[in-house]
Amino acid sequence: MYFRKQADIELQEGPREGTENGTESPLLPTLHPPQSCDYVLVGKYWSENEKNGHDNEMVNKQMAFIEELKRKNLQIRKIVDGDKVFYGIRAPKEIFDKYKYLLKVSDACNWSCEQNDSAPLSTRIRIVHFILHHTIIYSTENLQDLTKKKVFEAHFCLHEKKEQKELRKRWARWTACFQGQPIDDVRKYFGEKVALYYLWLGWYTYLLIPPAIVGVVVFLYGVAFFKTSPLINEVCEADTIMCPLCDKRCKVWQLSDTCTYAKVNILFDNEGTVAFAMFMAIWATLFLEFWKRHRATFVSKWNVFDWCEDEEELILDIVNNPDCKPKKYRHSYLNSTLVLILVTLMLVLIIGLAHALVVFRVVATVMLAEGSWQFLSDHANTVAVMMGAVLHYITITIMTRVNRTVALKLCEIEKTRSLAATERSFTVKMFTFQFFTLFSSLIYVAFFLGRINGRPGAYVRIAGKWRLEECHPSGCLTDLFLQMAIIMVLKQTINNVLEFAVPWVSRWVKKKTTKKLQRKCGYCYRKECKDTEEGLELCENCKLQNWLRNYRLNDVNAFSLFNEFLEMVIQFSFTTIFVAAFPLAPLLALINNIFEIRLDAIKMVSLERRMVPKKTNDIGVWTNVLQAIGVLAVIANGLVIGVSSDFIPRLVYRYRYGPCANGTAIDLDCMTGYINNTLSTVRVADEGIRKDFVSSQLITHSGFNATHCSYKDYRSNEDYTFTSQFWLILAVRFAFVILFEHVVVICKFIAAWFVPDSPLKVKNDRLSDKLKRLKEELRHRSEQYDRSTDV
Repeated sequence: MYFRKQADIELQEGPREGTENGTESPLLPTLHPPQSCDYVLVGKYWSENEKNGHDNEMVNKQMAFIEELKRKNLQIRKIVDGDKVFYGIRAPKEIFDKYKYLLKVSDACNWSCEQNDSAPLSTRIRIVHFILHHTIIYSTENLQDLTKKKVFEAHFCLHEKKEQKELRKRWARWTACFQGQPIDDVRKYFGEKVALYYLWLGWYTYLLIPPAIVGVVVFLYGVAFFKTSPLINEVCEADTIMCPLCDKRCKVWQLSDTCTYAKVNILFDNEGTVAFAMFMAIWATLFLEFWKRHRATFVSKWNVFDWCEDEEELILDIVNNPDCKPKKYRHSYLNSTLVLILVTLMLVLIIGLAHALVVFRVVATVMLAEGSWQFLSDHANTVAVMMGAVLHYITITIMTRVNRTVALKLCEIEKTRSLAATERSFTVKMFTFQFFTLFSSLIYVAFFLGRINGRPGAYVRIAGKWRLEECHPSGCLTDLFLQMAIIMVLKQTINNVLEFAVPWVSRWVKKKTTKKLQRKCGYCYRKECKDTEEGLELCENCKLQNWLRNYRLNDVNAFSLFNEFLEMVIQFSFTTIFVAAFPLAPLLALINNIFEIRLDAIKMVSLERRMVPKKTNDIGVWTNVLQAIGVLAVIANGLVIGVSSDFIPRLVYRYRYGPCANGTAIDLDCMTGYINNTLSTVRVADEGIRKDFVSSQLITHSGFNATHCSYKDYRSNEDYTFTSQFWLILAVRFAFVILFEHVVVICKFIAAWFVPDSPLKVKNDRLSDKLKRLKEELRHRSEQYDRSTDV
């Protein structure tokens, strides 16, 4: 027996034949299985007095929506608890029979897993979800509109306790980090769309192992040789006086002061960088091609290889409303032009923020150099770069929310045909905004830092006041490495902590603040209440407990999976596009993803409401995004090596200007004298130079007045024009970039051609299955014909 407190239970179904407007509410017929429902709506419960008050319109809309569901023969179970009303919704078997029949006669969706005797729960949920979101009341509002107006507080499908427990045991736990994923079970529970995300993430993580190993080898190569490198010895033992890095309080400094900086630069700017960049560009292509094969194996096994999104939508439309009309494709040049203009303005804003970060670093460098802290003054440039990277991360966090809002508004302007079309459009816009937000600052550091700052006597200044930043004499790649390392580590670490902590804390707070269930089972014999065995019906109290447990979980929406994909695709961008400057990026990504898979699984299984199972046979527009990133990786890595790295200047020096080239190498390394060769010198007493430096800046640490100072550039020491070596290096840089990109692109095409999209076994299995189905259909047709002739 059990007792009730502050709660009522009502069992309702659609209008009974012979009653007017369904005024009678008889009990539901026994459901099969009786304890389950496909979907739950949660709204506010109004008493009789409140129904006649100011909330009368909300009451009417809530009742109108429920009545519309009844007209579609959906079975409603209503349970009231305190100030909340829960509607358990279940669709009758006829709806799914109709769905299966339409699948069978469709052109592309007929090779489907739903042709079994009974529709799986994931299919039931998907169909009911579609019906709910395409049900319109008298005010032309749908469920989404009613939820925004608080007519309904929440809507969700229920977790299945038995399957949920099994997934926790085999998949959604930290101790399973180095085990495989039960992808088939994930697909049965969450649908093909979620399963393909985890399949892709697992495959991406697995294929990160080779680049992680090669990246570590490249890094160790730099570690092994940087102590004996003549370039480092030349910097550490130099007595060269360098020009001040900023105005006023910045003084001349010794090149040897930056010995540590030079050592770090050699770790990430050596001969192995070029080979690693080519390897990663080809790896990105092989990853995509092998992913297509891997995907084909699973979607063939799941019988969704030929699944068609448009036909699925048409079938669901008919199931929802037999008199429906097709949603026609539309295109407005005016709306498209408006969206294009707004996207351009948004990108201008994002690039403007990157310029603001540049200004911040310039101003911060001056303020730190002029500060009272000796350590900060001595390392003002490095500290400013690190502060800029942290500020960049904060900017990314803020702009992510702004970008999401803007992308959604642009999708509304486009008036896309369906939710899937909206999701594709949103994905492209959101990724574009996020890409520029993340990489605008890195692009400046990689390709413009230290190349547009001018020279002593003709410095380029912001607003005529602040000098632009300069690269270190050992090279510019270290600045790019610092930016990438800080952003990547911060982004992955903080995001993972927040991604797990926020849902957990939110669920805990909601559990503490939500009213506890007032009714309790005093003595319940029903094992189903504990074991969820098939065929045993839950008592109403246990139903409500289960619904409340799901209600307290964190909400999910249509773009919840998008957030996970976006995070991983952005990481893929970091791992491939500027990997020449950060060979350890694949290793960091691998370590992060090992835990990311379990983090997402725990969050999805235990901390969030069940995601509506969606059917698909691919990761959608993300495939095109990954292909675009692969092309950008070739271009960016070629430019990083050709423009940002000192690989080309060192190559030219070795074979054109160094001791090995002019025959003077007697017991000397071929790179001896390279650092001095990259420096130009100015006379501080020259009239054009004197205006940039005050006398106090020219006093060395030992107290002597400097008459000359050096800076990194290939200029004449007489008239400060570019030397012939500058133009030769520039020409070789461009030639290398063109050669690198053509060679890698050819290798990418060969790799793509060499690896077929589908394994031969998949193609043969599909042929055999189609032949078998055609024969069965012909046999069935013959049997029908024989029966008709006998009659």
